[in-house]
Amino acid sequence: MDSSEALPPPPPIIPANFVPTKAESGKAPKTGKEESQSKFLPMVRRGVGTKGQKIQLLSNHFGVGVGIKDSFFFHYSVAMSYEDGNPVEAKGIGRKVIDKVYETYDELKNKNFAYDGEKSLFTLGSLKEKKMEFTVVLEDISSRRVGTHGDGHDSPSHGEKKRMRRQSQSKTIKAVISYAAKIPIQAIADALRGQDSEHFQEALRVLDIILRQHAAKQGCLLVRQSFFHDNPRNYTDLGGGVQGCRGFHSSFRPTQGGLSLNIDVSTTMVVKPGPVLDFLCENQNVKHPNLIDWTKAKRVLKNLRIKANNIEYKISGLSDNPCRTQKFSMKDGKDSNGEPRMTEITVYNYYKHHKGIELPYSADFPCINVGKPKRPTYFPVELCTLISLQRYTKALTNLQRAQLVEKSRQKPNERKEALAGSLRNSRYGNEPMLRSSGITIESDFTRVEGRILQPPRLVVGNEESFIPRGGRWNFNNKKLVKPMRLERWAVVNFSARCDTRFLCNTIKKCAEMKGIYINPPYQVFEEDGRSRRDPAPLRVERMYQLVKSKLPGPPQLLLCILPERKNSDIYGPWKRRSLADEGVATQCIAPTKINDQYITNVLLKINAKLGGMNSFLSMECAPSIPLLHNEATLILGMDVSHGSPGRSDVPSIAAVVSSRKWPSISCYRAAVRTQSPKVEMIQSLFKPVPSNDGTKDEGIIRELIMDFYETSNQRKPQQIIIFRDGVSESQFIKVLNEELVPIIEACKFLDEKWSPKFTFIVAQKNHHTKFFKDNAPDNVPPGTVIDSQICHPKNNDFYMCSHAGMIGTTRPTHYQVLHDEIGFSADDLQEIVHSLSYVYQRSTTAISIVAPVCYAHLAAAQMAQFIKFDELSETSSSHGGTTISGAVHVPQLPLLHQDVANSMFFC
Repeated sequence: MDSSEALPPPPPIIPANFVPTKAESGKAPKTGKEESQSKFLPMVRRGVGTKGQKIQLLSNHFGVGVGIKDSFFFHYSVAMSYEDGNPVEAKGIGRKVIDKVYETYDELKNKNFAYDGEKSLFTLGSLKEKKMEFTVVLEDISSRRVGTHGDGHDSPSHGEKKRMRRQSQSKTIKAVISYAAKIPIQAIADALRGQDSEHFQEALRVLDIILRQHAAKQGCLLVRQSFFHDNPRNYTDLGGGVQGCRGFHSSFRPTQGGLSLNIDVSTTMVVKPGPVLDFLCENQNVKHPNLIDWTKAKRVLKNLRIKANNIEYKISGLSDNPCRTQKFSMKDGKDSNGEPRMTEITVYNYYKHHKGIELPYSADFPCINVGKPKRPTYFPVELCTLISLQRYTKALTNLQRAQLVEKSRQKPNERKEALAGSLRNSRYGNEPMLRSSGITIESDFTRVEGRILQPPRLVVGNEESFIPRGGRWNFNNKKLVKPMRLERWAVVNFSARCDTRFLCNTIKKCAEMKGIYINPPYQVFEEDGRSRRDPAPLRVERMYQLVKSKLPGPPQLLLCILPERKNSDIYGPWKRRSLADEGVATQCIAPTKINDQYITNVLLKINAKLGGMNSFLSMECAPSIPLLHNEATLILGMDVSHGSPGRSDVPSIAAVVSSRKWPSISCYRAAVRTQSPKVEMIQSLFKPVPSNDGTKDEGIIRELIMDFYETSNQRKPQQIIIFRDGVSESQFIKVLNEELVPIIEACKFLDEKWSPKFTFIVAQKNHHTKFFKDNAPDNVPPGTVIDSQICHPKNNDFYMCSHAGMIGTTRPTHYQVLHDEIGFSADDLQEIVHSLSYVYQRSTTAISIVAPVCYAHLAAAQMAQFIKFDELSETSSSHGGTTISGAVHVPQLPLLHQDVANSMFFC
């Protein structure tokens, strides 16, 4: 069907004065800069649910008392500069300066204050003056070290610059503390009663800063609101010179039950302390320092802190020359005029002859540079030791990530005991600022009432239906509800270890048990062993040439056996060639053990990719939730995947999956686009571009609405439910106005008379609220929902534990309903969310988050592999792209082939 006939023609251009349909949440007031440009604000709670069996639970929220409500926090801005007027920017200096001001001057002596380490200081009650200047002297951390006073040029044309030993220095710093604002503590009480207050978030920020300062005084590593002590019991080895460090997260949260302190176990990655050479050998997985790649070493060492000569320094780089030939200038007595006589000496000879230190390893290695670009300061690498509690911010390998997950798991009882111990050890009752402001923290976990929702009824083959138990089911003695016929398929084998005959026989046996008709594979294509050292794209190209030369036509499926289970470099090029160039469904496997269970799970994915259905909800046939059946309803899942930490050149991938074939809510397709690196808001939802006929929309939403229309008996959706992953609370207004608004615009562009109703829900996994059974060691049961006591006092939110937590402690999903024009009751919406956790075609368990969000994450991750192994310059030149504000060029993803574009290729 031609798309121009599918829907009424769009208007020539969107009206300049267009305003989206007003929701119950209302227009934003014209107060702040952001809000003045906002069309929507998050809605308020309409009510709570009542369905389900009640269960008493404990939560890791601890009640907070606010005693002195008529007091004020006074906010002061802090500016620091050196004698020459340049601002102090070095991290960690701020606390030292304020501590010195406290020791030296009386103005802060008798005052409890909270300092954030940077530009904000808070006191209870005002200081004597609105603006005060203090001058302090800090001893420099450098002390009698080998160094240079040259301009840093070491090329032969400049010659060696004169170098000398730097003397111990001290720095004079001026600190200016100026009054900025007054924050009433009463704002906390007002907000908890549901009264909006501009000072509430500021007051909470002060309380969080008090906790950070409290942890800093104990020598903790601070990572946002998490604190990590240097205690051997907290460390676990992840390999590669990286350790997991267990600590605690603490933050104040407004809840229906009042203010609470949310405490949770937290883990970060740190560099393994000890000799730098040991770390580099472990990091690069080499057995001897002679095998170290110093180019990689320079990247990983930059900005880490070391100890040398019992003094701490920050690494700025490595020397250009090895220790044996790297020279500097040192004093060597005085000349006839009494002036210091300078002599040039290598770093190696200085330590050997003047310090009496043998350097068996360092002679041929670069030196560690702890100086500035124009004034380097060198140490032999084997005299340098990495200090503890330094964050490792590079991307983890798959093995390290698996180790981290495995070793940071805790059973519910273990986690509960650890949290109680953390609160005891923190001794917040002794914190002067909390005590003087009347803030008290209870020692008992908050009691909450949850409700266990009944699992939905599932339909499988032969019109059989059943109700899963414990969030799990299996297909033993059951057939798939819509099995596909697999008649034309083949196997490509990049692995030398797989028994392909046994694999094919097991696939045929298991497929027949599930109702899938399957022919033997047309052929098993084995890779030529001589190709295994070639680049992955070349290996993929040769394999496809072989396949196309032997097969009579395009197969329904290519089963690809990868050589490595995780992170195979074949995966990305193979998926790209199959899905973008050839339009062939493909399933990649790397089996370590072939058995019926493994193959059945693979067949579930294959059946979904080929257009089949493994199971679906009986409610899709019967109108158990009238709101979904009386009106055509489209369900969207949206996610953005970013490159690994530190990679600002890798584009982000935005994925939106949409339901199709209404009234089905088990079948989906995806639209995926690249966008600017690290940008969280999806940029391509509505994308009007000039065309020969005026203006056309090339955005994601039009593509998905057209598909819904074509697969749902030419019906446009009258209701659109949007689930958005990965958005923090601070971005709620932004996501409503930068994503919901473009979605509405895309609908209006298709048909200006068409006004579907919208419900917009954010699904958050990255939070710190946990639930525990009272007096029971196991996790909360699947289907548990909590929408009272520890939820937001005003916003429309709830927690759902839809899955069976088999390992560790269950992490609930926090659903925040930001906008609801459809008008769901709390019970109906919670039942829809619960049911959407049972339609995930890849598994036979309820999952922890709604399936459309999970699918969006999978689609983004799989499409990211398309560009992962390309050089960005090559990708840019061959596939077009966009440049945002003159910044990084964003390569466009290749379009999926039309034969697979509508499939669940991501499943």
